[in-house]
Amino acid sequence: MPEPDAAQGRHGSAPRRLKPAPLLFEPAAAASDEAHFFDLESIEDPRELLSRSTELVLAFRAATDRAMEFQAMAAAQLADPRRFDRLTPAVIAERAEWTEDYAKKMVEFGRELMRSGELPD
Repeated sequence: MPEPDAAQGRHGSAPRRLKPAPLLFEPAAAASDEAHFFDLESIEDPRELLSRSTELVLAFRAATDRAMEFQAMAAAQLADPRRFDRLTPAVIAERAEWTEDYAKKMVEFGRELMRSGELPD
């Protein structure tokens, strides 16, 4: 799992404002077929395939960045010492399937996001 500061975007060194392709939901039958992936296998023109697959990569990266920010904020909120039911980094790590060191970094990253006002949209 990448470190929180390794992600690109609003909190990385090189902000990007690319408009990712919409992630369209696949029918359940297609999703169960491992060879099927967002209908890419049906695209015969390599130019079109490169374009659409690149759009998907950018969309998944944007979704990953945004989800990571929400994870960090949740971790920071759960670790808030003002909460009577606060969790330790070890418990947060167990719930999120992280290492304890990574959980500590995510808690700090979440605190930074909340302090700076850079909350996910």
